Amino acid sequence: MSDELKEAALRYHAEPRPGKIGIEITKPTRTQRDLSLAYTPGVAEPVRRIHHHPEDAYRYTAKGNLVAVITDGTAVLGLGNVGALAGKPVMEGKGVLFKKFGGIDVFDIEVDADNPDDFIDTVARIASGFGGINLEDIAAPRCFEIERRLGEMLDIPVFHDDQHGTAVIIAAGLLNALELQGKRLEDARVVCLGAGAAGIASMNLLVALGARRENLFMVDRKGVIHDGRDDLNEYKQAFAVTTDKRTLMDACTDADVFIGVSGPDLLTQDMLRAMAQKPVVFALSNPDPEILPELAFKTRDDLVMATGRSDYPNQVNNVLGFPYIFRGALDVRATTINTDMLVACTRALAELTHEPVPQEVLEAYGVDVLAYGPDYIIPKPLDPRLAERIPAAVAQAAIDSGVARLELAEASKNPG
Repeated sequence: MSDELKEAALRYHAEPRPGKIGIEITKPTRTQRDLSLAYTPGVAEPVRRIHHHPEDAYRYTAKGNLVAVITDGTAVLGLGNVGALAGKPVMEGKGVLFKKFGGIDVFDIEVDADNPDDFIDTVARIASGFGGINLEDIAAPRCFEIERRLGEMLDIPVFHDDQHGTAVIIAAGLLNALELQGKRLEDARVVCLGAGAAGIASMNLLVALGARRENLFMVDRKGVIHDGRDDLNEYKQAFAVTTDKRTLMDACTDADVFIGVSGPDLLTQDMLRAMAQKPVVFALSNPDPEILPELAFKTRDDLVMATGRSDYPNQVNNVLGFPYIFRGALDVRATTINTDMLVACTRALAELTHEPVPQEVLEAYGVDVLAYGPDYIIPKPLDPRLAERIPAAVAQAAIDSGVARLELAEASKNPG
């Protein structure tokens, strides 16, 4: 980042008032009567109702449209373990995206917790006031345990976006990229460089979509994850394959897909040359990908490529997923966000890319043409159709899988 951009970022966050989010009042407060309804004595009546019927919190409070974005600061962006307080600008930023794209209100919460038990206990004790919990920037492997245990304890959605949000966008883009390359997910040999939260969740979702585990080769700092290793946690162990492949080069040889969620410049030209004909390369390390597109296309001219950057085509951007996943879940008061809902989101995103792009989207991105093809395999974040299609698909999947408290018709009558 240039010095000018650094200074601009600091000014943006500091002026004209510190931070990026605030609280708005949604009811009139002009008269004494208004105040008596907003607080005492009028507020006592919804308190009584909720005390006897907890579900009435959805009717009389903001719970149904309120998400807690919570971190322990152990894996903040690419900055690592900077602590809970230093993660607050990112949590506020997440709040901005929730509100902008999903119309969802957010309280950001930063928890100083040295172990998962303390973090879980804190979140569980405050969860009843929220419609959902978005876990953010929590290091692996603790993030897996935290999400699992909170999901078992709570009756509202608990979602770790670094895992599942990333997985959904990767999977949606990959379905389209493979189709363009004349390949099927069921047959594809996939290399995933990076076995943390995003990598493991992405591979789990690909399996749910039809990929075969024996065709998935995960690679961590010590090489290919195979069944002869004795240093694997339970989450990596689930992807240990029987193979004589040991290095990233071994894994890339004849592979159809490379997914990088690791670090810069780790995919070499020789590795790319060793891949199968018509490969798919998702180099998602940000801001510096595993291989720069310029170098990748100089090496091969038969690939489809995506990155995590907005200055190249096919940006894998989580904002395509989490605001709409939560919107759909909240609309039907889902008790969880399950695999069926993630699959529905994935397929809806992939399908939307096949449709003609509205003129307003072309104007927003300053282009004359945008059509399904190698440079357009996932929708653009400013596409207004996302808000129409994706939440509805997620909500319907919640209903079909039995985790919704409301049907869509009821939801339309009971916003929030």
